[in-house]
Amino acid sequence: MRILSRGVAKINTDYSTSSFIHSIIRNDLKLNKYNGRVHTRFPPEPNGYLHIGHAKSICLNFGIAEEFNGLCNLRFDDTNPTKEEEEFVRAIIEDVRWLGFSWDDRLFYASDYFDQLYDFAVTLIKKGKAYVCDLSAEEIKEYRGTLNQPGKESPYRSRSIEENLDLFERMKAGEFPNGSRVLRAKIDMSSPNLNMRDPVLYRIMHEKHHRTGDKWCIYPMYDFAHPLCDAIEKITHSICTLEFEDHRPLYDWLVDELIEGDKPRQYEFARLELTNTVTSKRKLRKLVEGGYVRGWDDPRMPTISGFRRRGYTPEAIRDFCDRIGVAKANSIVDIALLEHCLREDLNKKAPRVMAVLDPVKVVILNYPENQEEVLETENNPENPESGKRNLVFSRNIFIEREDFMENPPKKYFRLSPGKEVRLKSAYIIKCVNVIKDAKGNIVEIHCTYDPETKSGGGASSRKVKGTIHWVSENNAVDAEIRLYDYLFIDEIDDDSINDNDIISKLNPDSLKVIKNCKVEPILKNSLPGEKFQFLRQGYFCADLKDHNSKSLVFNRIVPLKDTWAKIKKQ
Repeated sequence: MRILSRGVAKINTDYSTSSFIHSIIRNDLKLNKYNGRVHTRFPPEPNGYLHIGHAKSICLNFGIAEEFNGLCNLRFDDTNPTKEEEEFVRAIIEDVRWLGFSWDDRLFYASDYFDQLYDFAVTLIKKGKAYVCDLSAEEIKEYRGTLNQPGKESPYRSRSIEENLDLFERMKAGEFPNGSRVLRAKIDMSSPNLNMRDPVLYRIMHEKHHRTGDKWCIYPMYDFAHPLCDAIEKITHSICTLEFEDHRPLYDWLVDELIEGDKPRQYEFARLELTNTVTSKRKLRKLVEGGYVRGWDDPRMPTISGFRRRGYTPEAIRDFCDRIGVAKANSIVDIALLEHCLREDLNKKAPRVMAVLDPVKVVILNYPENQEEVLETENNPENPESGKRNLVFSRNIFIEREDFMENPPKKYFRLSPGKEVRLKSAYIIKCVNVIKDAKGNIVEIHCTYDPETKSGGGASSRKVKGTIHWVSENNAVDAEIRLYDYLFIDEIDDDSINDNDIISKLNPDSLKVIKNCKVEPILKNSLPGEKFQFLRQGYFCADLKDHNSKSLVFNRIVPLKDTWAKIKKQ
């Protein structure tokens, strides 16, 4: 698996016309295949939350339907009640809607078709193409053979059609315990494709289903249900990721054996892999259930709900999916490109505000003690229509502690003893003294200001090299700031790392919580989900769960630094 290097990655700029899948569909339309219909589906299993890789599939399937004036269904392939929950169904519906897509009245479940799927299985038995097998799971695996050795036929493969029909009916009636019998397709135990060596179609599971309750105690395997659900829904192009490529012969075998007329066909594309990210549901579940993150929607998680809570926009994610395009070969995309798409979107939308994360007090000695002054500043220089807002300036303000240095190196253009700096949208100030506590920590910085250097005033043309942000002590509001970093600090290969090693790869500094930060009073009225650029700090979002008017909580979405954009310019 290759990594798309930031320096050499060829990023798609014409997503719809360059995709090989789009070419296939155009050719099908030209040949009037399916009578000119284009019908896709997004078919998640409700056994976890959707992740960023699913976003690519969502954009592709719904995007194709939109481009070719077709339809796209949302279908839950809910065939395993031991792992599926209604919580996951609700989350998936919310995620797809949030990304901006609609399925109208075409919300379906594989469980809608359980009766039809059972009838399909009976048809296979009657055709002599399926049989009930009593081998255990371990024995089936042993009989299956290897890539270099053919499989061995089950001793139950020669059961009569009548016996198989009877046993399968009794399986449905609940006469047998879990694991005692399965229904298998009768195909070819010497096939070079292991998926064609009499795959299991149904298994006994005395489990309550989240939609059908206790009606069923046998459930279809995903590989059996999926193609037949596609056929029932009259899907034309069944688009999935490359790991299902070896399953395509079974897909085709089932629809060819059981479906008359137009049949769906499967096409595979490369799944989305990001640096510093894992997308395996099994591994993500381990992080959630082990308490390593704060749930599926933790802002460090690569789930769509995690990205949403962190502050990503659906427009940025769709733009990212468009740019990376659709390919046949797996590759890893640098996460810097996703962040670049987000910055481009937020740069135009996010209001600018000032927030001091590590405050130190500045006293402006020659400013009147009881005086306040209203200053004006722009909300977003990238969007003139966003207007301006007022700032309150006073004798006592807060600045970032890192914006002052007693013994600065050369080319340090922030505040230091005897040096001047401009306060954003305010005045030029000069440090004249420093107050320290008994331990030598700086507790106050004393400055003077030049009243002739008010931003926008007649003398504001006097230049200094540094400009810093600030917040007035009189009306500053306390806030909690959560600084998020990558959950995995190293470039990690999702396929090669096992479930146990993944914990050792976690970034111990993926979350830093800062209390009692000082922010502009305008943020007191911010609503959960609102996004801002904190000047010189990055883009931030009011947390969807914990933020309210009495407790301000902001997540850093992404820092201002854009490594992808810098490399593109080189």
